[in-house]
Amino acid sequence: MKEKIVLAYSGGLDTSVIVPWLKENYDCDIIAVAVNVGQKEDFKAVEEKAYLIGASKFYLIDKTKEFVEDYIFPTLKAGAMYENRYLLGTSMARPVISKALVEIAHLEGAKYISHGATGKGNDQVRFELAIKSLDPHILIIAPWRIWDIKSREEEIQYLEQRGISLPFHKKSPYSRDENLFHISHEGFDLEKPSQEPNFENVLQWSKPLERTPDVAEYISIEFLKGIPIALNGEKKDGISIIKELNKIGGEHGVGVLDLVENRLIGMKSRGVYETPGGTLLFYAHDELERLCLDKETHHRKLHLAYDFSKLVYNGQWFTTLRKSISAFVDVTQEFVTGEIKLKLYKGNYTLAGSSSPYSLYSEEYSTFEKDSVYNQQDAEGFINLFGLPLKIEALLRKDIK
Repeated sequence: MKEKIVLAYSGGLDTSVIVPWLKENYDCDIIAVAVNVGQKEDFKAVEEKAYLIGASKFYLIDKTKEFVEDYIFPTLKAGAMYENRYLLGTSMARPVISKALVEIAHLEGAKYISHGATGKGNDQVRFELAIKSLDPHILIIAPWRIWDIKSREEEIQYLEQRGISLPFHKKSPYSRDENLFHISHEGFDLEKPSQEPNFENVLQWSKPLERTPDVAEYISIEFLKGIPIALNGEKKDGISIIKELNKIGGEHGVGVLDLVENRLIGMKSRGVYETPGGTLLFYAHDELERLCLDKETHHRKLHLAYDFSKLVYNGQWFTTLRKSISAFVDVTQEFVTGEIKLKLYKGNYTLAGSSSPYSLYSEEYSTFEKDSVYNQQDAEGFINLFGLPLKIEALLRKDIK
């Protein structure tokens, strides 16, 4: 009986070349696994293609709900943005995809998992760290680090030499990754940071600013313990909220990010990300936290958000540290409940009102008008004590140049 290799299969050119390559070089049965994380895809066509190129079995695993509830929402609650800008759309999806691959490997009794990530990118690390965390006994095959194929043309030639003719027409010069939360664009003219992106050609979800409405739109998002539960007053599940916010935000050109980032493996890369719904959720959640969290907790959480983002970006989702930060975050979210109103216009999103039954804002204390709860004379003693170290240093070192 042949050994089995579970392959993360997208139906694209790279993974379609990997199927016959694995069969030739490892003499194994190839089990193609497509994982649905909300991308717009004809999965029936993906299945047909998998069998046509020699896969022994095909699985379609729907992880969209799990992706939202177990990966997107914990990252949202943490407020994690890599290098303070990137909302981790691709990074969050890799561990849930890896989890599906391990589940099928266990089901099929497969010793190997293979992926189509290149040796230059972050995804190879994310896939492989997740697999090692979930089952350290599984062996990993990464063809792009092994074979001699160097280009798309060589991949097509490889298939043609084996009598495999598939319609791999290049729909776009860009390399794209899509899921429910975002879509990324890399390559072609985006490899030149000095050039402005041609957004008419690049963008898939969002309108270029020149074509967005000339009238602002107001929306409201309701949160319960840090998780969005309603949009414009209507209760919805997480998938529906993200889909609708993607549509609304995209219409107004919200959430388009042109970013030069530092990859895990050392080089810089430039890409364009579209995350309209995620951008609005992260901003609204942050504003609600400003209303509901005490100062010290909020400040500590901002520090941990940076650490959390690096862990997710670097493929360390299943680490004890990431889980520990999430445990801290869950405690902070106990009172992050309320409603945020936003105004959307020409790519901008601004706060149009915030409210919470657990708000720590007190107009009685904060007012510039007359109040009966705050004695301004108390501030003098506070300043004297708070500034005492500075005063002592100045007195004792006054003659030191």
